[in-house]
Amino acid sequence: MSALPQVISEYRDAGALFAVNHSAGKDSQAMLIQLRRMGVPDSQIVIVHADLGEVEWPGNLEHIRQTIGNVPFIVARAKKTFLEMVEHRQMFPSPGQRQCTSDLKRGPIQRELRRYLKKHPEFGGRIVNCMGMRAQESAARAKRPSIIKNRSCSIAGRDWIDWLPIHEMTHFDVFATIFSAGQRPHWAYYAGMSRLSCVFCIMASASDLKVAANLNRELYRRYVATEKRIGHTLSMSGKGLEQITGVPA
Repeated sequence: MSALPQVISEYRDAGALFAVNHSAGKDSQAMLIQLRRMGVPDSQIVIVHADLGEVEWPGNLEHIRQTIGNVPFIVARAKKTFLEMVEHRQMFPSPGQRQCTSDLKRGPIQRELRRYLKKHPEFGGRIVNCMGMRAQESAARAKRPSIIKNRSCSIAGRDWIDWLPIHEMTHFDVFATIFSAGQRPHWAYYAGMSRLSCVFCIMASASDLKVAANLNRELYRRYVATEKRIGHTLSMSGKGLEQITGVPA
């Protein structure tokens, strides 16, 4: 069993809530397994998923429920959809302006966790917010501290820490962790996807976009139509989805 960092161990022993941000992807799945192996009891765990509706992979909620066991599961939803946000802004998000993350994921998740803490005073307002980002994924994520005090959320009697439990895990480690626990990753990986985010993600590779286009034809047509209507592409390259994937809408 891997050891908890000292500060995280202190929060666990003080009875803090461990909130597992779960996308249904491999990193989230491995993170929950790792937390349990580190000795975080189920009584202190809650799972939270930002449901993106039509733009996320079919079966996400079912996959999460099948792999988390008997711990509380919160589904957070934004007041607007991804495509509504795009239509309103007349452009897709970009790596530098990721409203899809801030408005559709982080904001709704933080809102639901605040509500959960308020309803459960047994945690004393203490929360360890666990996210599955890994250093191997990008230079920016490699530089990100694995433990940081979230001062903007540590108000109104809350003591909030953001933690990356699998920050040092490799791609191989993640899948090995899942299989060693007797679980399987989301079906989309078997269909050829290298990562699980929105079906058509602004950060996706051309290969992933092509797989997604062939597996989700109706949604693909809507994205292509949106690109043409607003005159802005999902990809920061300026190329339209049809040009990138070679799949006609």
